[in-house]
Amino acid sequence: MDLHTVTEVCDARRYGSWRPGDAWLGGGTYLFSEPQPHLRRLVDLGRMGWQPLARTSEGGLEIAATCTVAELSAYGREAEWRAAPLVEQCCRAFLASWKIWNLATVGGNLCNGLPAGPMISLTAALDGVCLLRDQTGGHRRVPAAEFVVGAGKTVREPGELLRSITLPARALAARTAFRQSSLYGLGRSGVLVIGARDPQDGSLTLTVTASTVRPFRFWFPPEPNAAAVREAVEEGIRDEEYFDDIHGLPDWRRHMTLRHAEEIRRELSELSELSGTSRTSRTSEMSELNGTNEEVGR
Repeated sequence: MDLHTVTEVCDARRYGSWRPGDAWLGGGTYLFSEPQPHLRRLVDLGRMGWQPLARTSEGGLEIAATCTVAELSAYGREAEWRAAPLVEQCCRAFLASWKIWNLATVGGNLCNGLPAGPMISLTAALDGVCLLRDQTGGHRRVPAAEFVVGAGKTVREPGELLRSITLPARALAARTAFRQSSLYGLGRSGVLVIGARDPQDGSLTLTVTASTVRPFRFWFPPEPNAAAVREAVEEGIRDEEYFDDIHGLPDWRRHMTLRHAEEIRRELSELSELSGTSRTSRTSEMSELNGTNEEVGR
């Protein structure tokens, strides 16, 4: 769609002071999808030269705001972290053509702040941290789970730029479970719930998006029961915080959120039990082998 009110497109490397009517231009898939009568100038980030994806010194992953969904998907398919499948699951949660897939950016998805934004879901579920840069060059960090504060609303101040999102190594090593519901076979996400089991202490986090106006995260000690999970979700999300649009009524979204939360609890609990059984079996085998070796030694 042509943006008839825009009179100038600036290179972000050379633009001047931020002013009313400016907008950062990443992939442009949202900006050019509908009229933007309030805009006068686009500040193009396309030549900033940011590396799309980079491993941090601590073993985490830094995702540039200009990284495309296609680039993230390709990287995730080759990654060896335990949480790697979640990357592709969230990328595939987009209702998008191949054009969008190759142009839409991770940062743009977060900054739009839409409930169904799957990059919001991914980065919030994996303890992502957003790096923001203001017009003076100052920086601040905000947890991805707290970046979106309402439907289409974020914590960004006017002129503030989302530079990157960093996922820590500990989160990338977590076991994850993914549930998504839509009213239509290829429809926009009406509910998206992600579970992650911490690799060090076994705790469980549930991240609820799409069904709510902003992300909600719930933490549980190892092996929570069904009642604890249901109570936390019911008390943690107020009725008015469930999103209401053509893609799903609040009552349906609430029902499916609770259903998926329990499914994830069971899935990750079963995985934990299987791992425990496997460890017990190996310990037993080693004990028998040690016993046999001792007899041979005698």
